[in-house]
Amino acid sequence: MHARFGDYHIRDVKFVAAFEVNQQKIGKDLADAIWAPPNCCAKFSDVPKTGAKVYAGPISDGVAPHMFEAFHADKSIETVDVAQILKESDADMLVNYLPVGSAKGTQIYAQAALDADCAFVNCIPEFICSVPVWAKKFEKAGLPVAGDDIKSQVGATIVHRVLARLFYDRGVKIDSTYQLNIGGNTDFLNMTVENRLKTKRVSKTQAVQSLIPYDMPTRIGPSDYVPFLEDHKVCYIRINGKAFGDLPLVMDAKLLVNDSPNSGGVVIDVVRAVKIALDRGISGPLLGISSYSFKHPPQQVPDDQAHQWVEDFIAGKKDR
Repeated sequence: MHARFGDYHIRDVKFVAAFEVNQQKIGKDLADAIWAPPNCCAKFSDVPKTGAKVYAGPISDGVAPHMFEAFHADKSIETVDVAQILKESDADMLVNYLPVGSAKGTQIYAQAALDADCAFVNCIPEFICSVPVWAKKFEKAGLPVAGDDIKSQVGATIVHRVLARLFYDRGVKIDSTYQLNIGGNTDFLNMTVENRLKTKRVSKTQAVQSLIPYDMPTRIGPSDYVPFLEDHKVCYIRINGKAFGDLPLVMDAKLLVNDSPNSGGVVIDVVRAVKIALDRGISGPLLGISSYSFKHPPQQVPDDQAHQWVEDFIAGKKDR
């Protein structure tokens, strides 16, 4: 969303290490590993060698029983000390993109970041930044943390939030709303098991409900895995409301996106916000970039307010 974010251009982001469980990626340069199956992101750029090696990370609960084959994972894999690799590679921060449902795995990587004196960016709905205990750990360590659960550049959550807020601001009483999502990448295959989805549903639902000051029947979350969609995600949103005269007003919307790059561009901004925080000696949760770029931040605010917070942070007018 910013070609230049403060003093940092997109080209200033450098990968120094990566962690995986996929046998077809481990040991390779990151530039080669990103094309290995089951990755299906659209290729929009050639990627030169990075010099960043892909290491075998801990499996923990990061691989659901039904995902071992899809992820080319092996329980007998010899894993590395994540904190040690972060130290050796002189990493500024660790970005967590584990599969949805990886609660223990996310905590393992968050602790590794703390042990390595690294900032942490949590892109999945297993809560770290929005949990006071973890937030305090990063604050005490003098490290910034951002999260939780990345919003896409223009994705289902941000569109749903904008429409719901529009209804509310224009005096339409929302009776009920739903958001159904289908896709064909491994994110959706992983989420076919409902017990992986508890925090995902919480994150997406609270992101919408937090803008409306009354309760309403809501159903938001992944709905189905459709393999031939590959990295395309299709979202269907319905809002049922009552307008003037207590008469029905119904909104139906459909959104089709390339799923992976839709969130990737946002993370590029988050990474540079965290770097600015490191430069300024700011620790703990970054409220501006977290509220603007994540579904489950420590503090939910309207998106226009969060956007202003980010611009104020870049300009040095807001301390976090």
